[in-house]
Amino acid sequence: MTNEKLNVGIILGSTRQGRVSPQVGEWVKGIADKRGDANYEIVDIADYQLPFLGTTDGTEPGIAAWNEKLNSLDGFVFIAQEYNHSITGALKNALDLAREAWNNKAAGIVSYGSTGGARAAEHLRGIMGELMIADVRVHPTLSLFTDFENYTTFKPADLHLNNVNAMLDQVIAWSGALKTLRQ
Repeated sequence: MTNEKLNVGIILGSTRQGRVSPQVGEWVKGIADKRGDANYEIVDIADYQLPFLGTTDGTEPGIAAWNEKLNSLDGFVFIAQEYNHSITGALKNALDLAREAWNNKAAGIVSYGSTGGARAAEHLRGIMGELMIADVRVHPTLSLFTDFENYTTFKPADLHLNNVNAMLDQVIAWSGALKTLRQ
């Protein structure tokens, strides 16, 4: 096995105006970067202008760029916000547009919502299983009521730091192990 650092994408799961996922993603990246154990980067699905699955012939440059980006990554952390007890339509569409690029990689979930985004995370876990993404157990949950000011300004409680680091420990260990399957 090589000593080369793994590449982990922090996937922002919302594309709507006024979203708070960039704040959460940057917070996770800040914690991750201090570890020095991998190359972490924010991957914003909004940057790819992905069409809805099945509405085009699939040759749009955004789809190719999205798959290329995912193929360059060894693992993921999904920033998943809960909408109507599920993940966003934009995240589901992004997952569907890159089926094989997800295979044999590990992922963690940081979720938020009125119940910490737990229902969205559980839905995402089922989807990840079908895409052959190994989801790790530790799952930091952020409450709209206690970790956000006026539901828009992210102010996480200090207690989440240990959970994020424990999740990242698992993502790195599993991503390294699964990389051997892809070599």
